Amino acid sequence: MSVHKWQVASRFRRHAFGWRSDTPIQRIKEALTEIKQFTRKEPVLAAEGAITLLEKLSPALEQVDSSSGALGSAVNKAIDTLVPIIVKADVEPKQRQRWLERLWQALQNDEMPYIELLGDYWGELCVTPELASQWADEFMPVVESVWSPKASGHGFFKGTSACLASLYAAGRHQELLALIDKAPFKWWHDRRWGVKALSAMGKKAEAIRYAENRAVSMTPAGRSRKPARPSYCPPGLPTRPTGVTPWRRIRAQRTWRRFAPLPRNIPTSCRKRSCVT
Repeated sequence: MSVHKWQVASRFRRHAFGWRSDTPIQRIKEALTEIKQFTRKEPVLAAEGAITLLEKLSPALEQVDSSSGALGSAVNKAIDTLVPIIVKADVEPKQRQRWLERLWQALQNDEMPYIELLGDYWGELCVTPELASQWADEFMPVVESVWSPKASGHGFFKGTSACLASLYAAGRHQELLALIDKAPFKWWHDRRWGVKALSAMGKKAEAIRYAENRAVSMTPAGRSRKPARPSYCPPGLPTRPTGVTPWRRIRAQRTWRRFAPLPRNIPTSCRKRSCVT
């Protein structure tokens, strides 16, 4: 592997940007272009550049105003682009393990957070089921401790998504389902891994019921909400679970009930004037 001086190292220093998001978004695009130049000829070097960028993203963006969502979308798109580059690089298991350790440290340093989506790809980043199983064994005790009924307060572990993704990639579907059952709340972000596990086990009907049974127990009125249409359906399953009313239809009905009476309440002269203008 040749040596390359990445522009990422100098452009993504800690607190390198001010509060405006246009410059960091442009820098992210430039960094992706630089990394993509090596994906075919030197994939290992490209993977090194991808990991370097992921390591430096969050510290460099801490002071940027991301309220518009544009910066977060740019970072998520960058992660979607960088993960396949890291996965496709053909390296020894020890080198892959060192890369994962660097990425895990980057996740721990992600204070804002910006790169938390990386945890969803952890199973893919492990590449092999054996390595995914090793990371799952590392993460599981902490997740079980955080989700334990005896846990004090509302604990949070940055490796929860990585743990679920690792269990799925390792093929440990029963353990994955058992772990999700210990979660204090039925968040879809966690339960979608259970749907994927049941689908991988060939239990498609159970996967549908599992997806529908995801009512959140905490709402402003203290009542459980009716299950909505999940954002993920495994291959081969109906895109609309049985017994679930599509959210778009509900929203359209509410909009019609709210705005349908308005034309009758507007004076005729106003309506004619608005048509002319």
